[in-house]
Amino acid sequence: MVRIIDYKKRQTEEGKEFFVLEVSGGVEMVKSQTTNQFYATAKKAFISSTFDEQTCIALIGTEMSGKVVKQECQSYEYVNKESGEILVLNHRYIYVPEEVVVSKSEQSSIDKLLQEQDILQEQSII
Repeated sequence: MVRIIDYKKRQTEEGKEFFVLEVSGGVEMVKSQTTNQFYATAKKAFISSTFDEQTCIALIGTEMSGKVVKQECQSYEYVNKESGEILVLNHRYIYVPEEVVVSKSEQSSIDKLLQEQDILQEQSII
């Protein structure tokens, strides 16, 4: 299960505004590589929507079946907002509805869309 925890306003290349829903998976315990201590975290992902802002606000707290999973992608730079450290990542987290079987051609289309989204994010369009 995932829970809708927030929403964000985004803009298309054409300047049209739309909203994405931020979803969070369940709490996970992760062991720090530097301190060897465990900490609680949750994977998060964004889902594009056709909803208006009022609907997005109303949906916060709603649970949906599915999970947030790690998916490999083209490498990109990420700046840690707290430390200013620049990291090179080659994964992202995506929402996957329960029991979705994706064919190879569908996965190829998904990968292409994610690569296009990477390019748009690099250009700060999204």
